[in-house]
Amino acid sequence: MAGFKTHITTSSLLGVVYGGGGLALGVPLSTCLLAGGLCSVSGMLPDLDSDSGIPLRESIAFSAAVVPMLMIERFEQLGLDHEQMVLAAGLIYLLIRFVIAGVFKRYTVHRGMWHSIPAAATVGLVAFMICQCEEISLRVFKSGGVVLGFMSHLVLDEIYSVEMKRGRMRLKKSFGTALKFWGNRTWANISTYGKLIAVIALAFGDQMYMASLEHLQGGAADTTQAAHRIVEQLKDAATDGQRR
Repeated sequence: MAGFKTHITTSSLLGVVYGGGGLALGVPLSTCLLAGGLCSVSGMLPDLDSDSGIPLRESIAFSAAVVPMLMIERFEQLGLDHEQMVLAAGLIYLLIRFVIAGVFKRYTVHRGMWHSIPAAATVGLVAFMICQCEEISLRVFKSGGVVLGFMSHLVLDEIYSVEMKRGRMRLKKSFGTALKFWGNRTWANISTYGKLIAVIALAFGDQMYMASLEHLQGGAADTTQAAHRIVEQLKDAATDGQRR
C-alpha cells in the first residue's frame, strides 16, 4: 500500500502539471494555482476513511479552513454582508471539523466504497458546487483538479497491490479494493450511488438557483436605476417649474 508521502508527492506533481497545462491553454494564473493546489491536497482525501493518522487529520483541517474561503463569491452572490460571511464561514468550519469528521470515523471502513470511482465523482461534484464563480468552465477546471488528485490515490493503491516476488507477479488481497465501481457490501453500494445521485441533483439545482438569483438581482438593479432616473426627472421638472 502506498504511504502518505507517496500519495501527496504524486498528487502534488500532478497538480503542477495540471495547473501548468491550464495556464498553457489560457486559464487565469490564479485559477491554475488554486486548481493545482486542490489536486495536491485531494490526493489525501480517499484516506478519510481511515480511523486515525496524518491523512485524516490533515485533510479535515485543510478542508475546514479552505472550503469557507472558496465560498466567498457565493456568499457575495447571496447578498451576505461581512459579518454574515464570517458567521457562515465559522459554521462551515465547525460542520467540517466536527460533524463530517465524526461521520467518517463512525460510518466508514478503510478501503470501503469511499475508495471508489463513484466516490471520486461525488467529490468532484461537491467541489464544483463549492468553487462558485461566474464562468462555469473555471468551476469545471477546479473540480477537475480535485478529481485528478482523488483518482491518483486510487490508482497508486492498485499499483502497490501488485508486487514482484522471485520474478513472479503476485496480487495482494487489497488488489481491486480501491479503483472500483462497487464493493462487497450491498448497503454500502446503495448508499454510495444514492449520494452520487443526490449530489448530481443538487449540482443541477444549484446552477438553476444561482442563475435565477442573478436574474432577479439584475432585474432589481434595473428597477432601482429606473426609479432613480424617474426621481431625477421629477427633480429637474420641479426645478424648471420654479424658474418659470
